[in-house]
Amino acid sequence: MSGAALLLVVLAAGLASQWVAWRIGLPAIVVLIATGLVLGPGTGLIQLGFGSHELTELIGLGVAIILFEGGMDLKLAEFRRVGHGIGRLTLLGPPVAWLLGTWAAHDIAGLSWGVSAVLGAILVVTGPTVIIPLLRQARLNKDPASLLKWEGIVNDPLGVLLAVLTFQYLTIGGGWVATLTGLLVAVVVAGVLGGAGGWGVGWLFRRGAVPEHLKAPVLVVMVLCVYWVSNLAQHEAGLLSVTVMGLVFGNLRLVERETLQRFKEQLTVVLLSVLFIVIPSQLQAQQLALLDWRVLAFIAAVLLLVRPVSIALATAGAPMRWQEKALLAWIAPRGIVAVATAGLFGPALVEAGFADASRLLPITFAVVIVTVLAHGLTLGPLARRLGLAARRSNGLLIVGATDWTLAFARALADLRIEVLVVDGAYQRLKAARMAGIPVHYGEILSEHTEHTLEVLHLDSLLCATENDFYNALVCKALGPRFGHHRTFQTALPKGAGEELRQLTVQQRGYLAFDAQADHATLHERLSQGWRIQSTKLSASFDWDALAGRLGEPWKDWQLLGAVEPGGSFRLYSKEQRFRLDAGWTAIYFAPEADRRPAVADSGQARADAASGTAAKIPQGSKEPTP
Repeated sequence: MSGAALLLVVLAAGLASQWVAWRIGLPAIVVLIATGLVLGPGTGLIQLGFGSHELTELIGLGVAIILFEGGMDLKLAEFRRVGHGIGRLTLLGPPVAWLLGTWAAHDIAGLSWGVSAVLGAILVVTGPTVIIPLLRQARLNKDPASLLKWEGIVNDPLGVLLAVLTFQYLTIGGGWVATLTGLLVAVVVAGVLGGAGGWGVGWLFRRGAVPEHLKAPVLVVMVLCVYWVSNLAQHEAGLLSVTVMGLVFGNLRLVERETLQRFKEQLTVVLLSVLFIVIPSQLQAQQLALLDWRVLAFIAAVLLLVRPVSIALATAGAPMRWQEKALLAWIAPRGIVAVATAGLFGPALVEAGFADASRLLPITFAVVIVTVLAHGLTLGPLARRLGLAARRSNGLLIVGATDWTLAFARALADLRIEVLVVDGAYQRLKAARMAGIPVHYGEILSEHTEHTLEVLHLDSLLCATENDFYNALVCKALGPRFGHHRTFQTALPKGAGEELRQLTVQQRGYLAFDAQADHATLHERLSQGWRIQSTKLSASFDWDALAGRLGEPWKDWQLLGAVEPGGSFRLYSKEQRFRLDAGWTAIYFAPEADRRPAVADSGQARADAASGTAAKIPQGSKEPTP
């Protein structure tokens, strides 16, 4: 197979695996590893033809970009909130895990002390390449998600450094003095090159020294340059340097930070897809034959002994909830960095006289597969069981506390749909608080709200303030978080001949309900006696019957949304239509006189003078109809 065809196969297989994982609700890493094993040892389709050293160097470039993107996502505001836990996980946790892992590798797996020490250092890492996609799918609360994210990103380069220094101690000599000196040099190199690199690129961007269309490419190249120069200064200091660079750059107050981070996230998805296909595909059958019952016992010890004891010792006396400690004690998936490091040091240790180092790569790979499967499949259920994650995403975030949005929120609450009202004016939230509606006081676009507001249980956004352009700004800012197809705003009022002056769909959210349902009209009709009502449809009283009973759309009534038989809410928009069937509950806005239309059989109308809701478009639902 030609190089171009091989690249195409890897890219297509990786992204297809990501899509399949999203459709069936499995962690993407699980599907990617399975695909890599099928295309590599299973069928022999992927044969790269690289030496192990060359492959490790190429993998290192990809991991450098991934770690930089992870570093950009580390916010100092998170450290101020859960810094007590982060410090313990990144300062106390690695040495404890290293010592326990070394003991387990020697006494249980039967490796020599030298190889055991290298393996123990390698398994310190928890891997942002694995943990970040898992966090995205599990919908964890902010505190435990921040702890796992910081641990994965910071410990990854620290684990590599520990492995490098241990390897140098075993093969080069020089004693503990040389080893500690190497550690100090690596930290200094990372602080100087990483910190200067992140600040310098930000300084250039802020002053317009780089044009907009070149900023993302320049940033990628600068990350790789810092990684390469750092490795020249101190072996394997590059990963720590790019992590520091990402941390510095991500916390600069740059206008283009969000745009650049979104680009890096998309690039990371592609890199993860490629790396988790390529690395499993290179595993050989003879390497798998080196695995025996002692390796299985070692893996069990890593899962059930090393990790729990490390977390217990590192977090002893910390002001953390026991639920968070329990989650941390179980969740520690290893990723690409562990495999790449083992692939580099295994052959080198064999050449240095450590014959049992030939087992280093297959054991590490086995740990990666088992931890990814065990932790990837249990993170969500365990977190929900411990009360640390949203059980489901089925609710509406309403921005703007007004009389109409309060009525809508009440109606949704009556239908048991999660709802949260956000407003920057404390007084406007008074009526919602008195009605028992969950509220958040603060500017929705502020950094404080970003780090404190829990919205994982909500999957749709309705921005309904009286400022239509602010609504558009919020929808564009929060569109990537909720999905642009679940981001709505009230309609913009139109005057005669003003069609061309309106915002395009690329500049705003989807218009909720109807193009005529602007802020002023909704409140005017509410004052005229219109109420938000709901009716459950049946086979004998279907949607056509209800629509005919209510009268002419918009003139006599307006559809706001619907609740499917399974309880999922959908906000209605003429730009995203859907069909209501028997068993659905229609939510509409109509005059008080129409609150109880006559329905047949069990299709009794439920009229609630309160609220409506918006939620996700679930898989398998009917396509919107024109």
